[in-house]
Amino acid sequence: MTQPLEFIGMISHRRSSEIHPPAGSVLDAGYTARFAQAHEAAGFDRVLVAWHSTSPDALLIAGHAAAQTQRIGFMVAHRPGFIAPTLAARQFATFDHLSGGRAAIHIITGGNPAEQRQDGDFLDHAQRYARSDEYVGLLRRVWTSETPFDHQGEFYRFERAFSEIKPLQKPHIPIFFGGSSDAAIEAAGRHADTYAFWGETLDQARDTIARVRASAARAGRDPASIRFSLSVRPVLGDTEEAAWARSREILERIRALRGDNFGKGSPKPESVGSKRLLEAASGGPVRDKRLWTEVATAVGAGANTTALVGTAEQVAEAFADYARLGISTFLIRGFDPLEDVAEYGRSLLPATRRAVAALARVKEHEPA
Repeated sequence: MTQPLEFIGMISHRRSSEIHPPAGSVLDAGYTARFAQAHEAAGFDRVLVAWHSTSPDALLIAGHAAAQTQRIGFMVAHRPGFIAPTLAARQFATFDHLSGGRAAIHIITGGNPAEQRQDGDFLDHAQRYARSDEYVGLLRRVWTSETPFDHQGEFYRFERAFSEIKPLQKPHIPIFFGGSSDAAIEAAGRHADTYAFWGETLDQARDTIARVRASAARAGRDPASIRFSLSVRPVLGDTEEAAWARSREILERIRALRGDNFGKGSPKPESVGSKRLLEAASGGPVRDKRLWTEVATAVGAGANTTALVGTAEQVAEAFADYARLGISTFLIRGFDPLEDVAEYGRSLLPATRRAVAALARVKEHEPA
């Protein structure tokens, strides 16, 4: 099954990145609106709105950005366990209507116990994924059930659960699912419309895709029905030399900002995804053709911190290599967050569309 190509960006509540420390108001509504509008103008399909236990509410941020845009979709990060799944289902269905069918939910179970405890969650890793499994199943059921239902599970109990408002999108709002542990892979195989993971090497990505597809098969689903989203940080230049010069500037800026903490970051304690990025980095600063790992090493790989470095055409060719493995969605953001969006729209998105279309044409002519 050939999946359509999709580009996802990322917006935030204020300007910040590894090279831009946050400053000023915690919530800059004007910046958020401009950020979303820039993605829409650049031709992105969606934007991610992230979650953190100390940040402004992601769904409200998405609602504000949706009111300032016309077309672009929203992939809203959501951590199960802090509100009832019945309430979350109604909130997301309401947002889907108010945004004109532009909602998607990104299930983030959490890999940092200290951060989870900031919101009062003291479950261990296995318990959190068991809860997510039950939670997402209930979301889907509330979104699609035409009659009230009872439920008694390990974490939730309801009598006559029902939502009058159903998602505008049918059969339900798209579900993205992240996490690289065995428990995450099993839950993703049951529930994910799109499985999202960070910028691994080609060999690592091939392994991850195989694990998720095997999990889907065990759940009785068609493994080919699941989409895959790769998150990476493109660093572009007019020439390859210019792109690598910019990567060195980025690393030196991080070094200056972090001082004695440079290279001393640690991955989220229970995040297998973080550990996989550090595993990739242990093989050298550049993996495959142009997967740059030094930022992941510098900051502890607590987020998607591997990059693809080169001209727009070279990075597009690297994306085509991932597309050969079955990846059809690319979640990209820059180290200069707002400024990079426009450049991606001018050069990288069109180049990637051309490269992936050329790959599709080659596949059409390959013998069965």
